[in-house]
Amino acid sequence: MLSDIEIGHLTKLKHIDEIAGKIGLSPQDLDHYGEYKAKIRYSTLFASENNPTGKLILVSAITPTPAGEGKTTVAIGLSQAINRIGKKSIVAVREPSLGPVFGIKGGAAGGGWSQVLPMEDINLHFTGDFHAITAANNTLAALVDNHIYFDNELGIDPRRITWKRVLDVNDRMLRDVVIGLGGRKQGFPREDGFDITAASEIMAILCLSNNMDELKERIGNITVGISYSGAPVKVHQLGYEGAIAALLKDALKPNIVQTTENTPAFVHGGPFANIAQGANSILATKTAMRLCDYTVTEAGFGFDLGAEKFFDLVCKYGGFCVNVVVLVATVRALKIHGGVKVRNLSEPNPQAVKDGLVNLAKHMENIEKFGMKSVVAINKFPTDTEEELKIVEDFVRNAGVEVSTVEYFAKGSEGGLELAEKIVKLADADVCTSHGLYDWDSPVKDKIFTIASEIYGAEAVDYTLDAKADLKKINQYGFDKLPICIAKTQKSLSDNPNLIGRPKDFLVTVREIVIASGAGFLIPITGEIMRMPGLPKKPSAEAVDVGHDGDITGLL
Repeated sequence: MLSDIEIGHLTKLKHIDEIAGKIGLSPQDLDHYGEYKAKIRYSTLFASENNPTGKLILVSAITPTPAGEGKTTVAIGLSQAINRIGKKSIVAVREPSLGPVFGIKGGAAGGGWSQVLPMEDINLHFTGDFHAITAANNTLAALVDNHIYFDNELGIDPRRITWKRVLDVNDRMLRDVVIGLGGRKQGFPREDGFDITAASEIMAILCLSNNMDELKERIGNITVGISYSGAPVKVHQLGYEGAIAALLKDALKPNIVQTTENTPAFVHGGPFANIAQGANSILATKTAMRLCDYTVTEAGFGFDLGAEKFFDLVCKYGGFCVNVVVLVATVRALKIHGGVKVRNLSEPNPQAVKDGLVNLAKHMENIEKFGMKSVVAINKFPTDTEEELKIVEDFVRNAGVEVSTVEYFAKGSEGGLELAEKIVKLADADVCTSHGLYDWDSPVKDKIFTIASEIYGAEAVDYTLDAKADLKKINQYGFDKLPICIAKTQKSLSDNPNLIGRPKDFLVTVREIVIASGAGFLIPITGEIMRMPGLPKKPSAEAVDVGHDGDITGLL
């Protein structure tokens, strides 16, 4: 079997001008990054604002295995399939983070014959967006420390600085550090820590901003720390929002590339769903919707994480509505939820599949809570048996939901034309009826409990002393009307990664609540989730190499 990168090298790529031409763009609409990558110019973004908008299809998944269930692959394959049946589609997905690329999951550019290309560029430095976000985040950190070092006119308490530095790596050693050592001239010693770039509030802001003016406004609203008087200190008080936005001038523009079947693809932004909002940029999604009939996008990890945030945060800030949800399920994930160990997933086990259906059932129920129509896409793997697949198909049909088995990885668009037909039919059936789960004006505790009980199935929510103190500050500072973006493990519906299937009678424990006033949401940190991941014992980096001609091998 060919590897993803080998398939990518076999694909005959078309010049990016030809790809852009498929959706009505000219070479003058693009800032080119070589032959196969480009950014869409601001003038083109402005010109498209009056275009009619097409349908929006959201791809999510059941609670995944550690390697993921092929959600991005399905999104890419579906968009290719919609084009193959004669419709006009663009896929809009996130950029990969270098942390997972060299960690356990590998890249995030799809797989097999449903990839976005050139995959090695996209999985590594691409157009530099992640680096720009890292630089913007860390420049702000340096400016805050510099303000305190010289005169500290705003009276920022060095012990209560909340703005962390970031790097686009998985590095557990940086979670807690001491900075400013070396004497008076080197700064002031204090405890600090790093987050991964995907968890930076700058990343969230970039992906939630509709334009440059909003980007600057959101940056200005970032809370960087608390003053000695107990008041939050924001970036606009320091006057640095213009400088930080300048570093993001190009990063804000959506990237356009192509798939293995030369379908136009917008790959832009990359917040994780377990620690952030888990969706590509609003600007990329809205632009795609103005340039085609059916935009296919994805929300990270399971429906309980990315999709919930997509409906409650992204749709509201972007002002758009989802027409259809595709819920990706796999036999192997159902086996895990039926009690099978990862090492045994390739062995036939119909009973485990049946036992694991409770997880699929919960996600199907959750979709209905947002007023959505859906189709379950069973992403077929070579080890799946016909008996196992039929168990899942029958279960979904008996629940009154459409189902389709797809093989986009192995066959490209031909592996799922039936799904494309079903999605187009549902999307065209009536007007969009999706909605959020809670009222933003509700008390913070009520909003958190609504998500935890309705989506995760929790019995109650417990708060540590730190989290209770954070609640008081949130109400005191007037941030209580912000929506919620819960940081939670992706391995379980609960906040405990060991609780598989559909957990019952469990508590969700909130350890702290981070104020992301620039992005415009609150982040309850639950369980043992961390905003700086670590590398596994055997990282994917071991397989990556580069030849004398510059060709990269081993990327997953």
